[in-house]
Amino acid sequence: MQRFLFFLFFLFVAASTVSANDLQDLLPPLLSAHPNQSGAYVLDKGEESLLARAWLVDHAAETIDVQYFIWSDDNIGTLATESLLRVAQRGVKVRVIVDDLLIQAPEDFLLALAAHPNISIRVYNPQHKTGVSTQQRLWNIFSNFRAANQRMHDKTFIVDQQVAITGGRNMADEYYDFDQSYNFRDRDILLLGPVAQTMTGSFDAFWNSDLAKPIESLLNAKLAPDAQRREAIYADLHAYAQNPENFAPEVKQALDDLPLKFRGLMDNLAWGEVQFISDEPGKNPGVNGLGGGGRTTSQLAAALARAQKSVTIQSPYLVMPDGGLELFAGLIKKGVKVRISTNSLLSTDNLQAFSGYSNQREDLLDAGIEVFEFQPYPRIQQQLMERYPKLKEKSPVFALHAKTLVIDGKQLFVGTFNLDPRSANLNTEVGVIIDNPHLAQQVELEIERDMAPGNSWNSAEDNPDRFAPWGKRLKMTFWKWMPMEDIL
Repeated sequence: MQRFLFFLFFLFVAASTVSANDLQDLLPPLLSAHPNQSGAYVLDKGEESLLARAWLVDHAAETIDVQYFIWSDDNIGTLATESLLRVAQRGVKVRVIVDDLLIQAPEDFLLALAAHPNISIRVYNPQHKTGVSTQQRLWNIFSNFRAANQRMHDKTFIVDQQVAITGGRNMADEYYDFDQSYNFRDRDILLLGPVAQTMTGSFDAFWNSDLAKPIESLLNAKLAPDAQRREAIYADLHAYAQNPENFAPEVKQALDDLPLKFRGLMDNLAWGEVQFISDEPGKNPGVNGLGGGGRTTSQLAAALARAQKSVTIQSPYLVMPDGGLELFAGLIKKGVKVRISTNSLLSTDNLQAFSGYSNQREDLLDAGIEVFEFQPYPRIQQQLMERYPKLKEKSPVFALHAKTLVIDGKQLFVGTFNLDPRSANLNTEVGVIIDNPHLAQQVELEIERDMAPGNSWNSAEDNPDRFAPWGKRLKMTFWKWMPMEDIL
């Protein structure tokens, strides 16, 4: 977290030279020093990624655009909602797109937020949940299985079209080390400059898509709260955020102390060209069946095909899509070292996806791919989780959720793309590709540390499944027999 606090300290120093204290005043001097370049900073720890979002919300001047696959109604999800309401009440325009499948909130609550003049909420591809009856959901699945399975997996957070965050984290406790039983080892990237404007263009494409429906058009208007009830909902949200049982005092104190604790900064931002890649709304529209690829799939495959020495990947789910195994086998034949860090049976949160990997594991190893399976209680957990001393007695599982690729120690991808057929063909995905050896090697070292003994098992040597309880192994065996590889 110290490197991240260096970054925020720089912005604070910049703020001390101007009369205002928002991003419109803080960023121009920094960006003008690096014309036509974007800055990048990797957010490896959950708490620092949470602090980044909180700090940026509080310093937004004009707009916040937010796009998530999961927005939970748990502690973090509620606090994030309150922060957006608070900034909207001081005049910042807030737009939110959430995928339909995993949006969680009472209908009157959502309608109350959408009624605020500075808040707009849209739901992507509402075929399962929002305003959909059970009968309609079943018909959607039966009549157009592909469309019902196509989700918006994007995660973007854009402030004033100048600063953005993307990566693996959704908006829920477990992505920021605040869950009591199960947390994710994840990775985001903070971005400044022109790349944020490109990301805004992608957000606008989704916002204006026919697939993104205003939430008011989906829910029963009779449930819309009147003005008095709306104000009561807003007041309850603010009270929740002020309650120290909900927003840990040490997190608030960390935000308050950021400008006071650390000095220096410039060496912690990597500057250069940052390429944002994204799928169009609906992914490859017009394709029949469950294949078809997409823009992110093609661009990542092309980057991999150019590898000369090494490929290092971190993906929570590992199910090779069509052509994937052949691509990696070809790389290995020309001398490229391929290593993949993924979840073990003990750490995974998705038995269905793991069953697909289990079916392919021997083929992956026979092709020469080195696979390392993340342990549920890795030693690295103590270093990556700021709150570990408070959680260690409850011994929460620490599972892999980062989606990262390093090529030849020079090129880095951080985004939402899992190495599986669903990301390749069905879900819309985003991420950034950066040609920067310093940043690429920094992240590669982090992945290598995650692969080390004590953090991961070597799939070729350790038979990691044997450590899982028989009940979980039995369930995994059941899913291995199910014909569902194309939607994993």
